[in-house]
Formats: sequence, C-alpha cells, structure tokens
Amino acid sequence: MNEQSTDLRETVRQRYAAAAMKVSECSTACCGPEPVEVDENFGSALYAAEERDTLPVEAVAASLGCGNPTAVAELREGERVLDLGSGGGIDVLLSARRVGPTGKAYGLDMTEEMLALALANAAKAGATNVEFLKGTIEAIPLPAHTIDVVISNCVINMSTDKPAVFTEAFRVLKPGGRIGVSDVVADDALTPEQRAERGDYVGCIAGALSFAEYRAGLEAAGFTDVEITPTHPVADGMHSAIVRATKPPTAGSAHRAAELSDVCCGVNACCTPAETSADPALTVTEAKTASESGCRD
Repeated sequence: MNEQSTDLRETVRQRYAAAAMKVSECSTACCGPEPVEVDENFGSALYAAEERDTLPVEAVAASLGCGNPTAVAELREGERVLDLGSGGGIDVLLSARRVGPTGKAYGLDMTEEMLALALANAAKAGATNVEFLKGTIEAIPLPAHTIDVVISNCVINMSTDKPAVFTEAFRVLKPGGRIGVSDVVADDALTPEQRAERGDYVGCIAGALSFAEYRAGLEAAGFTDVEITPTHPVADGMHSAIVRATKPPTAGSAHRAAELSDVCCGVNACCTPAETSADPALTVTEAKTASESGCRD
C-alpha cells in the first residue's frame, strides 16, 4: 500500500472512531445518543421505523450508510452473512434476526472503537448468533467458501484497493453465494476529478466507482449476474445504489481440487491428532471419502 492509500485509510479510521466515541459518550447522557449521519441521504432514516425501533438506540445512532443492504440481500434462515465495514452493528443485528438461530452474522471492521460499540450493541440486543472481527475488507480474516451472503453499507467506495475487496468477497463466498450491498456510484460521464469536486473521500463521494467501473470490477473478480440499481441521489451525478452479484455455482471447484491435491487424502496433517480438512466445508471424514484415496483411519 502506498503512502497516499495509507493516509486515506487512516483518515477513514479516525472519522469512524470519532463517530463511535460520540455515540458511546452521548449514550451516557440523560438525552441519549444523537445520530451521527451527515444528512438525509445517509444514516438511520433509510431504515424502516419498525426495524429501528427493535434495535439498541446506539446501533441506530451510529448508522452512517447510504442504504439498507439487509432489505435487498434476501437473507434466508440458516445462512451465514458477512457485513463488510460493520460499524456499530446495525446491519449485523438485522441480519442475525433474518437468518435466525441456525444462521450466523459476521461483522468486519478495522476500527477498535466501532468494534467495541458493536459488541456492546449485540449484548444489549441479546444477539447470540453474531461475531465481530477486526480486519480490513481488503484482507478478510475468514476461510474461503464459508459465507452465503456478503453485504456492505456505503463502505466499499472508501477502500483504496477495490479490486482486492471484490476478490476477497468472491473468495469467502460459497459457490452460488451472492453479494447485496448499498454503495455510492457515479455516473459514467464523471471523471475521478469531478467526483472529488462533489465531496471528499471519507464522505463516501470522491472514491466512488462509476457504474461501468463497478460492473467491470465485480466481473473481473469472477462475479456474474451483476445488477446496479440507483435508489436516490447523494450529489450531482452521484447516487446511492443497490449492487447485486452472484458467485457461479461451480466457481472454485477447480481451485479446491488443486488445493486438495497438495495434501494427503484431502486432509492436513493426515492420520495425526492435529488433522483437519483442507476444505472448510467438509469434515475430516467427508474429505477423506471425497479424495477416494482409500485412507479412512
């Protein structure tokens, strides 16, 4: 990562750390926390009142997104969901309810203050099927082929390495998995310089991709069925949009086969107390059976 990218990431981190601290500090006041959204195009107003009313007020107040990805991702009972840039946890908590006790919702964030706020919100909500992870969306700390749905709310536009984000999302998704995100997208006619004139990077404007660039980035990572639907304007020629795409059902099969060929009978440390399946989607016994090696001990 070059120096400019490092500086931009630190600027983003500082902005969201400050937002988390504001919510946490105000929650102890008699009047409760104040929302941190910039205007009506961002924040908790984009969620239905019945959703907001069932969540801790701190999770609602910390909402800084440009949409409601849980409303468009078509989450189903039992699915495993990953929220990129989970902030105060509003989308993780809503996802956890949609996937139910047999499913799980992960939140990934790089900001300690936001992670602390999200954990506190999960405790207040009594959510037991959630887990928050510290890390960046360009290097997701989860195994490949373990997630059914990737969501995100106005975060990808702030990444300084969007191809890495798309590649990582593709990697962690199971074959047939999907993404459903809200993000800011620019008209194709706007140059990067013109986007920067309309707002700064940390304000979710300057770093936004155009419609064509977003589609090309997802397709380059391997996604198909890409749909980008604008919902409301956030600046001149800039839109909040719903982005959907799918990982093909057969994606990753050849890659996993190559990985398995490098280990004994599909298992790491085969026939030792430390043996584990090379494919996280399979048990050790299933991996050995699938390898057809004859090793079953």
